[in-house]
Amino acid sequence: MEPLLYLAHRLPYPPNKGDKVRSFNLLRHLSKRYRVHLGCFVDYAEDMQHVPALAQWCASSHVERIDPRLGKALSLRGLLTGEALTLPYYRSAAMTRWVRQVIDREGIRNAVVFSSAMGQYVQTIDGLSSVVDFCDVDSAKWAEYGCTQTGPMAWLYRREGRRLLAFERALSQRATASVFVSQAEADLFVSLAPEAASRTVAVSNGVDAAYFSPAPALPDPLVDGAESLVFTGAMDYWPNIDAATSFVSELWPAIAAARPALHLWLVGMNPAPAVQNLAGPRIHVTGTVPDVRPYLQHADLVIAPLRIARGIQNKVLEAMAMGCAVVCSGEAAEGIDAMPGIEFAVARDPATWLSTLADLLDNPARAAVIGHAARDRVLSDYSWDAHLSRFDRLLDSACTHLPALPLSEVNAA
Repeated sequence: MEPLLYLAHRLPYPPNKGDKVRSFNLLRHLSKRYRVHLGCFVDYAEDMQHVPALAQWCASSHVERIDPRLGKALSLRGLLTGEALTLPYYRSAAMTRWVRQVIDREGIRNAVVFSSAMGQYVQTIDGLSSVVDFCDVDSAKWAEYGCTQTGPMAWLYRREGRRLLAFERALSQRATASVFVSQAEADLFVSLAPEAASRTVAVSNGVDAAYFSPAPALPDPLVDGAESLVFTGAMDYWPNIDAATSFVSELWPAIAAARPALHLWLVGMNPAPAVQNLAGPRIHVTGTVPDVRPYLQHADLVIAPLRIARGIQNKVLEAMAMGCAVVCSGEAAEGIDAMPGIEFAVARDPATWLSTLADLLDNPARAAVIGHAARDRVLSDYSWDAHLSRFDRLLDSACTHLPALPLSEVNAA
């Protein structure tokens, strides 16, 4: 098996949040064909216990701990150097040395880079072909953040969007292929970096539909007999924080008044203070849970009220795989190949949110039909192996030092 360098900005295990779901499944897929040498960072101390598990997929690994508070302070060096603050946050002399050493020692010719920030470790290495999985257009995310803020933070976020885009464009010029999680993200990047059009590819996420499958026997963690809305996600991630707080402030008062028995569950790790403060008699903030599936299984409806979203929302696909009726914002629905009103519901304004939730809560049989259709869609179109096999084609082209395959050929694989 040929050696392969795989770099990720976060430990790709366990697959318990959006980016880690994709990076883990990519690691597992690559390990079937390559001797994978993994370099990554750990931003939560509790994840260090999972490092030994990497041995089943990796020939070797270099894992470094990042202190998020120190990292944020050090990232301000970017204001002096003129670069995106994301880059010094993930910059490490030890990682740089390890990358050089493992390439030389193992004779590595090809790399898969997960997230643009890790591209700084391979961008200047001659003779190394790289496939960069950007996942989302991160620079556009920062630009969106800038539109939600005022004062110095708005300036800082807009600056990050501009500087990170410049780096993303330069990185894409060195890469064999630039991969994005949806066609919408790929098209957005091409609109911002037209010079990368011939080497920009969409490779969708998948779902482990055997794990995320309807299981009525799972114990019910919700309030017995009460109607329940469930929103899942890492609750320290700004788009999820914004979604939870805006839903509660703008929609929940009217919903709660109309349905006095309805409960809202915010399920996910590390809830930020703004999310913790939402807790009340009928709003439950769980923090980390050992298994999200019981909450999905026993919810009357699953909601994804994101106002800021990039790529494909794993939380939506997982709920669909569980046979849940999901109500999404337009932003959360972006990139998911499913039929609104049939396989999930899409609410693009407050009035539609209120009417859609009321309609589905009043008609559980209709919600069940949508849930069944949602699972069928996942089974037919969202297999991890089917999607990630496109990386094999990209790496085969890199191995033979041929130009990257055009999008039409990769998507036909």
